[in-house]
Amino acid sequence: MTNNPDIQRDYEKTLSFLYDQLPMFSKIGKDAIKKDLTNTLKLCEVAGNPHEKFKSIHIAGTNGKGSTSHMLAAILQESGYKVGLYTSPHLVDFRERIRINGTPVGKQWVVDFVAKYQREIEDIEPSFFEITVAMAFACFAEEQVDIAVIETGLGGRLDSTNIITPVLSVITNIDFDHMDMLGNTLPLIAGEKAGIIKPKIPVVIGQQHPETEKVFFEHAIHKQSTIYYADAMWDMVRTGNNGTHQFYKAVNRAKREMHDIDTDLQGSYQYHNLKTVFASVDVLAAGGWNIPFASVQRALSKVKRLTGLHGRWDVLQTTPMIVADVAHNPAGLTQVMKQWENVQATQKHIVVGFVKDKDVDEALSLFPKDNIYYFCNANIPRALPASELKKRAEAKGLNGNLYKSVADAVASARNAVTQHDAILVTGSFFIVGEAIEYMHINNGKLFPSSLEDHH
Repeated sequence: MTNNPDIQRDYEKTLSFLYDQLPMFSKIGKDAIKKDLTNTLKLCEVAGNPHEKFKSIHIAGTNGKGSTSHMLAAILQESGYKVGLYTSPHLVDFRERIRINGTPVGKQWVVDFVAKYQREIEDIEPSFFEITVAMAFACFAEEQVDIAVIETGLGGRLDSTNIITPVLSVITNIDFDHMDMLGNTLPLIAGEKAGIIKPKIPVVIGQQHPETEKVFFEHAIHKQSTIYYADAMWDMVRTGNNGTHQFYKAVNRAKREMHDIDTDLQGSYQYHNLKTVFASVDVLAAGGWNIPFASVQRALSKVKRLTGLHGRWDVLQTTPMIVADVAHNPAGLTQVMKQWENVQATQKHIVVGFVKDKDVDEALSLFPKDNIYYFCNANIPRALPASELKKRAEAKGLNGNLYKSVADAVASARNAVTQHDAILVTGSFFIVGEAIEYMHINNGKLFPSSLEDHH
């Protein structure tokens, strides 16, 4: 049914309307962000306040919120619940943002939703993100999900998703990113993220930091919310990696119990996210959600299959190794470069590009000088031109060539490597998305099916 050319044509037309009519962060940056929740509330009111019709978990944080969202969705799914998952941005197809039990919403559904509310969309003039949030909430209400896992887009307090009252709030970590919008100190950024803490709703803090602890504690006290620290509840000891899975001993600090777990999400930084996920599961279970430990173990070993997550230390090919990671700020890239250092290869190649509003100079200072670089930019107006990136990289002692597209850069890197070399693709969601599209994951189809195939 999804191969129907009429549906495909209508879907492409609908996406053009959304991309062209609405201010879009990936195109223009912070000017696309509306500084309050008015538009989202108006849109949801028109759609019958769908956000009031399902239970939810709300996840904010500088890094790790995507992986954490997908892991929690996988665990709830494996525990027998019908789960909605809203994340952003997408890598290849817009519908990645809205999933039910891991399956992207149907193209026809997107077409119908926009057609139904086109007049109101034109009247309200929402941003691209605001309309996608309203669309996700409408889908979850219509599909009668048991629970939806909702990832914030940016910040928390003024993020469009912040009209929900969840059963649990989760803040993964705080570091420097989007400082032009969220503030230039960790306490200021933490204050924005703490905006998702709701009255009397428990909150899990993933990673503690001396500069942000007081901010979260005060917000929680003010809202009469119980605060849980993942670091105090769980410890993770990594015991191995077989190329597709990481193996850990998960230690419950209070019960002094140790469990063997494995996950198909690579990247040593998942160590932090796993602690956050286990703490969140404990709090959900205490609130009456039935989440057997065996379901947690099964779900973590197949998160990608259950939810379709891509782009987190994503091994696209093994010989020669090609790995993609959406890390795009200094904190995320620090973790990725640690992991990259451990990769055994004769020569390492990095395909890299950034968007303009990142701390590119600090990010570049984290990259190794003995790698061969392929400088490129994604096909979006917000991308930092590859020529400027090359100049700034050379000032940091990084050398390589300039490419007019991500596809060209990946193709050149693939042509240059021997089977003992390795390629890393990183710097932004958009670079990784275009690289994955070029590599044709799933034999040319990133999504084998969508919701409309199941109705």
